[in-house]
Amino acid sequence: MPFDLSLVDLVEGIKSGKYRAESVMEEVYSRIDKYNSRLNVYLSLLPAETALSRARQIDEKIASGQTVGKLAGIPVSIKDNICINDPELSNSCGSQILQEYHSPYHATAVDKLLHEDALIIGTTNMDEFAMGSSTENSSYGVTRNPWDSERVPGGSSGGSVVSVASGMALLALGSDTGGSVRQPASMCGVTGLKPSYGTVSRYGLVAYGSSLDQIGCLTQRASDCRYVFSIINGHDVNESTSANIEMPPAPESANLRDLNICLPDEYLDPDSVDPEVVESINEISELLLDQGATVERRSLTFLKYVIPTYYVLAFAEASSNLGRFDGIRYGIREQEKQSLKSLYQTTRKTGFGEEVKRRIMLGTFVLSSGYYDQYYGRALRVRTWMEKKVDRIFEEFDFILGPVSPFPAFKLGEKTEDPLAMYLADICSVLSNLTRTPSISIPGKPTKQGLPVGVQFMGKRFQDHNLLAAATAIQELTDYHLKRPC
Repeated sequence: MPFDLSLVDLVEGIKSGKYRAESVMEEVYSRIDKYNSRLNVYLSLLPAETALSRARQIDEKIASGQTVGKLAGIPVSIKDNICINDPELSNSCGSQILQEYHSPYHATAVDKLLHEDALIIGTTNMDEFAMGSSTENSSYGVTRNPWDSERVPGGSSGGSVVSVASGMALLALGSDTGGSVRQPASMCGVTGLKPSYGTVSRYGLVAYGSSLDQIGCLTQRASDCRYVFSIINGHDVNESTSANIEMPPAPESANLRDLNICLPDEYLDPDSVDPEVVESINEISELLLDQGATVERRSLTFLKYVIPTYYVLAFAEASSNLGRFDGIRYGIREQEKQSLKSLYQTTRKTGFGEEVKRRIMLGTFVLSSGYYDQYYGRALRVRTWMEKKVDRIFEEFDFILGPVSPFPAFKLGEKTEDPLAMYLADICSVLSNLTRTPSISIPGKPTKQGLPVGVQFMGKRFQDHNLLAAATAIQELTDYHLKRPC
């Protein structure tokens, strides 16, 4: 079965009749039968007969000479917080409060995939409302890393990432608020793209931090992310933060010799970054130097402010966004007494998990009277300052190189009792969300134990095509993205 092909080659093979969409789907469901119960990936899944029937329809359209789309026959998984209107699939956001919720509409990104004949087969497990870095905060059990089932897959898009890493889907959509596409991609050995803020519509994405959230894609290869991004990006009149701009045209290829890359000293600090992660970054740096690129070390002292700035903003926006889950507008309806206050309290007490409650309360605090300017207002000013700093860096450099996560996948339960330690897992990834820039995680040199390690490239806002072309060219010089856990 052609699972090692790129999406472009596989679609062309399906269109030409060399491969059958139904056979591809059979292999995917064979893997689901084999691995899903152990890894806990799908929260809702099409029955096999339904998925095979939809794949068969693609084959029949091709056989009859009809035109099919750019993703014809490709099985796709969708993170559980991205809306899909299918009676067989639900959108719970990994939370009890939205148990068995069925969306009445498709997210714009989902619509675009379906328009190109992608076959969406299920919604995947995630940290509740995308709040977490390990997919241990789901109300429906932890998702396990396919390389070592005693370790986390990363989060919050852990289910989507594991579906691709294990061959239970060939493409997945996730959401990235502070690294939630790239960090699990790093820990599971796949490629994860967080586009520039505004390039992919957030319409149909259940909001966590509205100024930080972005839908991203997960595949085996950077070239596949490039292909999918060309399909899902674009202005959307339904979404107020969608950028109505004409992006620079996509280059056919990237000349690595012409690249000028910044490598921050802070990303190689042995006190905060695992030595094997540093080794992986150094290897990619050496590879780029061998190709004639320039890699320059710089100290970016403002990086020490990214975690407090990010979490103040994210928690504040979460507090506001999750106010709609009250048992009236959305959510289960629970109450102990016949009063509005009891309805609110009981619904949220029953429906929300501990991490979501923690973030809502902290977010409400930083927005409260007397503390707004001290915390939220200051964080907004620091964010603007960081954006200007990053803009100046990109006047001199093409990309910023660094790790995605300061450490490889950690053991299940290792950080659950220490929320601060869990929050620090995002220290290398949140800058891209704060500054609205594109970034991508590609597999680098694994650890001595064989655990994946991702390498991150961050580019200038709206220069996504250049970033993807460079990542594709770099990946052609390595084979780490071809390694599979199962």
